[in-house]
Amino acid sequence: MNDSNRPGNTDPSFDPSREPGFQPNQRDALSPSAHDAPEAIAKKPADTNASSVPGWERATLEKLAFAALNEQKATRRWKTFVRLSWLLFFVILLWLALQRGTPATDASVPHTAVVEIKGEIAAGADASAEFVNAALRSAFEDEGSKAIVLLINSPGGSPVQAGMMNDEILRLKAKHKKPVYAVVEESCASAAYYIAVSADQIFVDKASIVGSIGVLMDGFGFTGLMDKLGVERRLLTAGENKGFLDPFSPQSGKQRAFAQAMLEQIHQQFIAVVKAGRGKRLKEMPEMFSGLFWNGQQAVELGLADHLGNLDYVAREVVKVEEIIDYTRRDNVAERLAKKFGAAMGEGAMKAFQAIPALR
Repeated sequence: MNDSNRPGNTDPSFDPSREPGFQPNQRDALSPSAHDAPEAIAKKPADTNASSVPGWERATLEKLAFAALNEQKATRRWKTFVRLSWLLFFVILLWLALQRGTPATDASVPHTAVVEIKGEIAAGADASAEFVNAALRSAFEDEGSKAIVLLINSPGGSPVQAGMMNDEILRLKAKHKKPVYAVVEESCASAAYYIAVSADQIFVDKASIVGSIGVLMDGFGFTGLMDKLGVERRLLTAGENKGFLDPFSPQSGKQRAFAQAMLEQIHQQFIAVVKAGRGKRLKEMPEMFSGLFWNGQQAVELGLADHLGNLDYVAREVVKVEEIIDYTRRDNVAERLAKKFGAAMGEGAMKAFQAIPALR
């Protein structure tokens, strides 16, 4: 094949239609050659590719810029929404934190007032003198309350807190001339019973746990283990007994006797309060003040309680007012959240490492 037969040959005498095997529709696929007229080439449609449109770069950049601006606006709006939401959350939380109060009631409606004493009796707990006494004052001062019921379910706790509640109940009873009844659920032991004896009558379930009239001070000692491990306790004190009851130091006989005498004195205070509250109803026996506890039926037989009955029974049959209003001061939302996220755990850890064990 010579050069004159190659496609695209510029020889004027070359005509591809004369070539063997030529198909008519092949002419359009061939590259423009010399036989194409310049006018035909000039009249071909313009290329529709975007890159051939004048100013396409600017249009593309504008689209990208507007997209970026819209994204920034959306991001700013979302951040503003999140910040306002958190601000509203903390405002509501602060408002709830200031709302730890007794429920509002209509003083003109006759009702039986209830104050719960549940869980451990201790400073800062729900069953503390601070909260219980405040609820008691509200219940006594309400003109519609015909009687106050102490709804008790507690294993005991601080004799100091219990003594403060006992004194306040006696004061309010004398001032307002309203009866007080104690209703025991599962347990009313130790410091809880200390509070219950301030009531005019005590109602229990036949299976309730009642009593445990005694005082204890518990702790632990690691002196023997420390000696075996070769650990030396370095405690510096100014005062002979300043390290009294330190769990890492040996306890002397003198210190033990001092602590025992103190417990005996508090125990006698407890016994005196029980006798003053129960009076001649007590059927005293040697074990009554030994720290033992009894079920509800036994407690009635011993005079530690008066009758079997629950809250509804007392309101309906004793007070004769079935309407019940709860005056108990409870944790609000903010306080529950604080306890949930570790405040209570931190407080418990601090209590565990206090130098002086708690009395119960």
